[in-house]
Amino acid sequence: MPEALILAAIVTKFLLYLGVMLSTGTVIVTFVFNLRHTRSLTIVFSVLGLIATIFGFLFRGASLTGDITGMIDPEMLGLLWNTPVGTVFILRVVGLSLLFVGLFLGRIGIWISIIGGISALLSFAQIGHISGNKFALAEFALLLHLLAIAFWIGILIPLKRLASSSSTYIVAAKIGHRFGIIASVTVPILIVMGGYMSYELVGSIAALTGTAYGQALIIKVVLVGSLLGLAAANKIRFIPALSTGDPNAATHLTRSLFFEWIIIIAVLALTAVLTTNLALP
Repeated sequence: MPEALILAAIVTKFLLYLGVMLSTGTVIVTFVFNLRHTRSLTIVFSVLGLIATIFGFLFRGASLTGDITGMIDPEMLGLLWNTPVGTVFILRVVGLSLLFVGLFLGRIGIWISIIGGISALLSFAQIGHISGNKFALAEFALLLHLLAIAFWIGILIPLKRLASSSSTYIVAAKIGHRFGIIASVTVPILIVMGGYMSYELVGSIAALTGTAYGQALIIKVVLVGSLLGLAAANKIRFIPALSTGDPNAATHLTRSLFFEWIIIIAVLALTAVLTTNLALP
C-alpha cells in the first residue's frame, strides 16, 4: 500500500485500541466502583471504536488491492467478509454495539455493556499470531492481558476528575485505594500474560534483541515499567495523602495521572505500529 494508506491504517488501529480499551474499561470500573457521570465518556469512545472498526475493515480491502480503491471494491471486501477478518469485524461491531446500547438500559444494561466490551476485546485474539498458536492458552492470555489494560485505562479519567475538586478528594482517595488493591492482582496478570505472549511472538532472546519487532517490544516494556513506577507513587504517596484532604497531593496525583495517559498513548501507538506491520487487525 502507499505510505499514506499505511499511515492511515496505523492511526485507525490506534483509535481502535483507544476506543475499545477506554469504553470497555470505563464500563468495568463504573460497575466495580459504582461511579457516576461516565456515560458520556463511554458513548464517545464506543462510537470511536465502531468507526475505527469500520475503517479498519476497509483498509484491509485496500491492502489486498494495493491502493485506496480496495476500500470500496465489493469483490475484495466480499473476500474479506468470508475470512477471519470478517468474523473479527462482526464480533467488534456486535460487541461495541451491545456496549453502547447497554448504556441506556438501566441496571441490567451495565451487564450488557460489560459483555459487549469483553466481546470486543476477545476479537483481538481471533486473528493474527496469537490465534495461530495451537494452544488456546495464548488466546486466553491475551484476553486477560487486555482486560487488565482496559481496567487500568478505564480508571484514569474518572479518578482525575474526582481528584481535581476539593469536594471529592476523599472519594478519589477511597476509589484510588480500592483500585490499588485490585491492581495488586491485575498488574501481575498484566505482566505475566504480557511476558508469555512476548515469548510466543518473539521466540528467543536473539530475536528479542536482533529484530525490529523485538527491539520495539523492549521499548514497550520500558514504557510499561515507567507506568508502573507512576502507579506505585500514586498508591504509596499521593493516594494516602489525598485521603487527608491535602490539595498538594491532589495536584501531584492529577499530574501523575496525566503522565500515565501520555505513556499509555505511546504504548497504544507503538502497538498499532507493530500490529500493522505484522498485518494484524
